[in-house]
Amino acid sequence: MNNYFKEAAANLFPGYFALVMATGIISVAAYLLEMRPIAWALLVINLIAYGVLWLLTFIRLFGYFPRLLADLNSHARGPGFFTLIAGTCVLGTQFVVVVGNYPIATGLWFLGLGLWLLVMYTFFTAVIIRENKPSLQEGINGAWLIATVATQSVSVLGTLISAQYPAWQELLLFFTLSMYLLGCMLYLSIITLIFYRFTFIELTTAALTPPYWINMGAVAITTLAGARLILAANQWTFLSELSPFLKGFTMFFWVTGTWWIPLLFILGVWRHVYRRFPLVYDPQYWGMVFPLGMYTACTFQLAQAMGLSFLLAIPRYFIYIALLAWLATFFGLVRHLARSIALPVKAEHP
Repeated sequence: MNNYFKEAAANLFPGYFALVMATGIISVAAYLLEMRPIAWALLVINLIAYGVLWLLTFIRLFGYFPRLLADLNSHARGPGFFTLIAGTCVLGTQFVVVVGNYPIATGLWFLGLGLWLLVMYTFFTAVIIRENKPSLQEGINGAWLIATVATQSVSVLGTLISAQYPAWQELLLFFTLSMYLLGCMLYLSIITLIFYRFTFIELTTAALTPPYWINMGAVAITTLAGARLILAANQWTFLSELSPFLKGFTMFFWVTGTWWIPLLFILGVWRHVYRRFPLVYDPQYWGMVFPLGMYTACTFQLAQAMGLSFLLAIPRYFIYIALLAWLATFFGLVRHLARSIALPVKAEHP
């Protein structure tokens, strides 16, 4: 068992904190839709998952640093580290929405901000100065958009906690507005490359990985960040003056996210039904669950921010799609862990 734990840490998928992201945002969405028992149950699961993943990360950092460094310098695997930021801030958002605990949420926001500075500039510096770079076909994937998700998660949580600190509120809102706009820039830059890769370079079933759902998830969290700023506009005159721009820009991203959903479903059917690619558990599937939960939450908040009550019909039904996807992926995780633990035991006691 001890050897299994060490091996799990050594080979930890860099993007595994997407489990925390997915569980956290579905918990938030469930709470907003008054499904309180589900929201609390997911919070408990998320706290356990967050603690275990950090433990594995620390073991990897101090015991298997060369492997961690190799992943961080990889165009394909490096973007997964942005899930540390997003997972931390989404958990902080859970503490605000579900628990109403602002001190813990503030601590998680500062941790997320510190991780954002570390991962953002380490990763992009590493891939920019790298001498032997992969082709666009090999190097770009949907996980790159987690840089947008991480940036917007800092914006969302910062906006949520800003009212608790009146002396710093304007500065906090200015910062979260800046992060929102930076996240928009990152999305528009990266999605251009991804869309080019989709339409002009051969895309095999093996390459069409679940993180491509972040194409939608990144604009969904951008919508959530914009909606939170619109709802906070009455707390700062400058933000109120920008309200028309924020409403138009945020609506633009929600429409973009909505457009992606049918296409991604069609591509999923093509991959698993038409081309019969095996549907087995992969930690990357959390990168598909997260966008479903985020679209639910962002549409609910957008409806409130814009006064578009007819949009509330979407999250009331979409939450069940997100929950079903979460349950299926969580079942796959439990089954995978059970099999992985059983194999070493059998090897030791044949």
